Amino acid sequence: MPSEEPIFSTDLAGIIVGETTISDVQGEIGLLSYRGIDINDMVGVPFLHVVWMVLFGEWPAEQQKSRLKAFMCRHSHLSRTEIDLLQQVPNGIHPMLMLQGLVPLLTLPEEETLAIGQDAEQGLFLAAKISALVAARHRLSQNKVILQPVPGKLFHENFLTMLHGTAPSKEQVRMLDAAQILQMEHSYNCGTFAGRVCASTLAPIQSCISASIGTLFGKLHGGADQAALEMAIAIGSPKKADAYVKECLANKVKIMGMGHREYRTVDPRAKILKPMAVELCKDEESKNLLATLVAVEEACQREFANKDKEIWANVEFYKGAVFHSLGISTPNFTAMFAMSRVYGYIAHFLEFRRDSRLIRPRARYTGPTVSPRKKSAA
Repeated sequence: MPSEEPIFSTDLAGIIVGETTISDVQGEIGLLSYRGIDINDMVGVPFLHVVWMVLFGEWPAEQQKSRLKAFMCRHSHLSRTEIDLLQQVPNGIHPMLMLQGLVPLLTLPEEETLAIGQDAEQGLFLAAKISALVAARHRLSQNKVILQPVPGKLFHENFLTMLHGTAPSKEQVRMLDAAQILQMEHSYNCGTFAGRVCASTLAPIQSCISASIGTLFGKLHGGADQAALEMAIAIGSPKKADAYVKECLANKVKIMGMGHREYRTVDPRAKILKPMAVELCKDEESKNLLATLVAVEEACQREFANKDKEIWANVEFYKGAVFHSLGISTPNFTAMFAMSRVYGYIAHFLEFRRDSRLIRPRARYTGPTVSPRKKSAA
């Protein structure tokens, strides 16, 4: 009986390569859920409670809530050694490259305190350090002193204070919580899949998260948020959006933040982020940037409609406007993505390791062939 022809796909589009219980992306109807809970019902839940649900599939008990909050605060404190490592990173290195390089060097210095297993605890330790490194790197770039977290404060309340040096409003913390919840997990995206490939080799969780962060950095993945806002800044005005879109489409230039590989309708995360951006963008600069983004989206939709096609903004498109309004600098946008998506990476590491197999695809060779050697007559 002849063997079946192997499936050939250079981008794995539509190829199912595994199973997961962590998140469900139903792209045809624009639905995203974490652990069976609609993303719309996750927004508004305390951030660290969502983290626990994504990692373990259940809401934390009261004791777990307090211990998790204390753990994340304690490990958001950078040691002298960690600060020394950070200060050795050359100026001008992108925050994502900084994270990719430093994450493998960080190791939990103590025994388990959350009773969740060594890998899960190491993962949460790294997540806390990532947020601290992003804030500290920003402070160093402005020649300002590094700030440490204050026990008792909310996770993102501490982060924004460590970033800016001033306490944020409750509304700013709520908005950042929501934005980070929306991008925490998204099934087998490129970064997550890279981490699972790394995990299949039995590499430690630090290596897997580093691999995921490196993949997330690309403009066709997590880097689209920075590219989208930089696009709006370059366009300069909503009035110029139509001409910009027409020129891009005529020259087959991708408009960052428009369209999504999975969604064939509105990205449910963008649907939530857009009104958040409207609510946050109050100063004239932010209003103009947001208006320009809206104009670009509308221009894209008109051009696609002329060809009987549809297109919508994805989560990256309006996220940059939200971050900009929170005072987060453009180079840190993708690092903010990593700060959130790391919890998805941890969840997938834990899930995959329960029943792991080495991921080893084949390639179709198209180079010159070599004939088999003839056996010696002797």
